[in-house]
Amino acid sequence: MTEGQNPAFVLRAIAQADFEDRPIPKLRDPWDVRVQIAQTGICGSDLHYYDHGRIGDFVLTTPIILGHESSGTVVEIGSAVKNLKVGDRVAIEPGVPCRHCDYCRSGSYNLCPGTVFAATPPWDGTLAKYFIAAADYCVPLPDHMDMEQGALVEPVACAVQMTKVGNVRANQTVVVFGCGPIGVLCQKVSKIYGAKKVIGVDISQGRLDFARSYGADDTFLPPKKPSSEKTDMEWSEQLANMIKESFNLGEGPDVVIEATGAASCIATGIYLTKKGGTFVQAGMGKEIVDFPITIACIRDLTIRGSIRYTTGCYPTAVDLVASGKIDVRPLVTNRFKFENAKEAFQLVREKHENVIKVLIQGAQN
Repeated sequence: MTEGQNPAFVLRAIAQADFEDRPIPKLRDPWDVRVQIAQTGICGSDLHYYDHGRIGDFVLTTPIILGHESSGTVVEIGSAVKNLKVGDRVAIEPGVPCRHCDYCRSGSYNLCPGTVFAATPPWDGTLAKYFIAAADYCVPLPDHMDMEQGALVEPVACAVQMTKVGNVRANQTVVVFGCGPIGVLCQKVSKIYGAKKVIGVDISQGRLDFARSYGADDTFLPPKKPSSEKTDMEWSEQLANMIKESFNLGEGPDVVIEATGAASCIATGIYLTKKGGTFVQAGMGKEIVDFPITIACIRDLTIRGSIRYTTGCYPTAVDLVASGKIDVRPLVTNRFKFENAKEAFQLVREKHENVIKVLIQGAQN
C-alpha cells in the first residue's frame, strides 16, 4: 500500500473483494470533515452485498468500498465546520440525507430518497484509511469511550430505532427473534426502557446463552419441525403457542421484533403478537415470503418496517454506551487488522454461533 494513498477494501462483484489504493478523498463542501478510520464492524448488510450483490432496490453495479460501522479521528475540517476540530474522536453516522425533502423535515430522514449511505450502492463505505463525512453526522466521543465502543454505536443506534418504531415502553412484554448483535441489543434497549419481560428466540443455544447473560430475561430454543403432515405455517402457529405458554405471555407479547429475516420467524412472530400489538420487521432474508395476512388483519396488528435511524437515535446510542447502560465490549468476539479484512469477512460468512461481532482495525500505513 502506497504512502499518500487511501488503502481501501473494495467489493468489486458478488463474493469478489480485495484491496485497492484509492486517492485520498477530498472534502466535497465546507461542512465536510475527513476522518481517519480507527475501527469498523462488519454488519449483516455488508455481508448481504458481499454474498448477493443487492438489498431490495439497492443493487451493486459498480465497485464500492465496504463498511459503515465506524469510528475515527478528525484530520481535516471544512471552512464552515463549527462543531468539530482536528483531533476530535467521533462515531460516524453513515447515512447523510438531503435535509430538504418532506421526510427529512419530518425527522424521518431514514426514508430520504437522496440519502448518501456508506457502503450502499453506489456509495463507498468506511473500510479505508480515510472517509469523508458530514460534520453534523459525526458524534463526538467522550474521553472515556474507546474507538471500539465508538464503532459499535451504529448497531446500538439500529436497536434504538427498532424499539422506537415498536413503541417499546415500560411494563410491556417483548419477544425478539434473533440473538445476534442487533437482536441482543434490541433486548437490552427494551430492558433499559422498562419492559417487564424480554424473551430472545434463536436456533443457536450458544447465542441464547449469551442473550440471557446480556439483556434477555429468558430465551426460547425452537424444537425442530416434526416429520408430520403439518404445513410450515401450521408449525409456525404451533411454535407461537409454545412460546406463549412457556413464558406465561397470555394472548401474546405487546411487541415482537423480528431481527433474523427468516420466513419461519416472520410467520411465527405474527401468530405470536397479541391483538392490537406491534410487529417490527428488521431482519433481511428472502425478499418475498409466505405471510399470515389474515391473522394480522383480524388481530388488528401494527406492522412496521425498520431501516437505519431517525432523528435522535445516534446521540441516544452514544449516551447509552457512554453512560454504561449498554456495555458493547462483550459483543466483540473477533478482531482483525486492516490487511486481514478478507479473512474477517470469511469468518462472518461461516456463521459460527460463537462469533457475534467482528471488528477490523483501521489501516495503519
